[in-house]
Amino acid sequence: MQKDQILSSILLLFLLIAAIGTMVDSQPSIEAKVHIVYTEKPEDLEAEEYHIKTLASVLGSEDAAKEALIYSYKHAASGFSAKLTAEQVSELSKQPGVLQVVPSQTVQLHTGRV
Repeated sequence: MQKDQILSSILLLFLLIAAIGTMVDSQPSIEAKVHIVYTEKPEDLEAEEYHIKTLASVLGSEDAAKEALIYSYKHAASGFSAKLTAEQVSELSKQPGVLQVVPSQTVQLHTGRV
């Protein structure tokens, strides 16, 4: 009888651990990741100033925007890269002048040289 209780307790413990693991995996990530934000070309502001103001509208302050900003693209395209959470990406995507927000990806170049 005691052996059955021990086995039942162990099984219950494993099920509890599995349930907790599933709940943790389903929680949205609040970790900030680098995203590329494509914007309309600003007409009345310098590009970086426009990018900081756009980012500040979601982050709450220009200081927070400057801290999150990684790079401001000004020549071939208008946009910036910044560290953003999933919630911030969602809010930023709704801002006027924001065309697209995509996760940054690092790719490995393949060449024919060995």
